[in-house]
Amino acid sequence: MLPYICVLLAAVLWGTVGTTQTFLTDGINPLTIAMMRSAIGGGTLLIIAICLRKIQFRHWAWKYTFFAALVMALFQPLFFTSVRLTGVAIGTVVTIGSSPVFAGLIDWLYFKNRPTRTWGVATVLAIIGCVLLFVNKGEAMVNPLGVGMALCAGIAFATYTHVSKALMEKEEALPAVAMTFSICALLLSPIALIYGIEWVGQSANWLPLLFMGLFGTSIAYLLFLTGLQKVSSSSAVTLSLGEPLTAALLGVFLVGEFLSVTSWMGVAMLLGGILVITFGGRGGKGKEIIAT
Repeated sequence: MLPYICVLLAAVLWGTVGTTQTFLTDGINPLTIAMMRSAIGGGTLLIIAICLRKIQFRHWAWKYTFFAALVMALFQPLFFTSVRLTGVAIGTVVTIGSSPVFAGLIDWLYFKNRPTRTWGVATVLAIIGCVLLFVNKGEAMVNPLGVGMALCAGIAFATYTHVSKALMEKEEALPAVAMTFSICALLLSPIALIYGIEWVGQSANWLPLLFMGLFGTSIAYLLFLTGLQKVSSSSAVTLSLGEPLTAALLGVFLVGEFLSVTSWMGVAMLLGGILVITFGGRGGKGKEIIAT
């Protein structure tokens, strides 16, 4: 039960990032924000890990770390570009909705773990809920390139989850997050420099940046990787759909956004999917019913 709660709490913290960004000054490119939160989150944990002597550079699992950092660095521009091309609704639904499907396919085809009935029911509920939640939000433009990039972003997040699970078999969660996101920040830095980071010097941006870096990245991914040690990758990605659920509720209660009846139905189905996979999967893999 606890590992599922850890993953779900990670998703909740990710869901706060969108609302937190509204407190930044206007006109900031999302990719520079992604670089800065990765640098703050990864850099802070890197300092802690080095002080605690948690990193053995000579014997570190570099292959898995670089791969995890690369796919996370690819996820950011793919997702934000897809949103720019297709609108918030389609970009978000295709990316977040496709991630659990790709995670399940990778788990099945590559790792030979057949999806369980519990995962299937929970994933269908969550994806339908995600579609209903965003159906009336944002400008929708069915741009084939944008949809393709959103699907690639979904693959990237699913791949990150599987690679991170393999990394967790070799390293502890804290240094793993520290190394992955420090490298991710370095990979994103050329893009960020193109768009400029002078906004970082404005004191009004410091608190939102620290929150996104420490809570939305450091603590969130620590919780995610900690839970990932006991939760299957496909189930963890489905639980990550708690992110749009959190973002939607924060938008209503903190920012004053309006949700239609259809969107509230989506919230209910998303919550239902999360509850199914949390309570249905806690009995262990051996007790789950295999889908036919």
